[in-house]
Amino acid sequence: MYYRDEAAIERIASGVIDRTLPRSEWTHAGHFAAALWLCRHRRDLTEASAIRRLICRYNEATGTANTDTGGYHHTITLASMRGAADHLASHPENAPLHVVHSTLMASRFGDPNWLFAYWSRECLFSVPARQDWIEPDIAPLPF
Repeated sequence: MYYRDEAAIERIASGVIDRTLPRSEWTHAGHFAAALWLCRHRRDLTEASAIRRLICRYNEATGTANTDTGGYHHTITLASMRGAADHLASHPENAPLHVVHSTLMASRFGDPNWLFAYWSRECLFSVPARQDWIEPDIAPLPF
């Protein structure tokens, strides 16, 4: 299990929102912890423009530049948010988020390379995919 309880998941999301989460905790698991918490508690921050603003501001606060080659990546973010929302919807409404997160990380989403089943490396890491949503070029997303 990545996080022991609901408070640990909330701490990750709150740290991104208020820009206090240490950069070392903004891991693959941390991204999905924040995504799940936002999907359940702050749907207003899951809209494309809101999540872009949130993550860009967090990146800037932690010394990560948002450029054509680093920092915020719109296609990866939106695909991950959609995957997190779909996974969350497959659980009861009152399922503890740390349990939902553990099952998510045990699924295909736990592999940081899960996106390559849908996008080629060239497409996913292109400047247009970093800046805007680009549809998958290998297979449609299943959710």
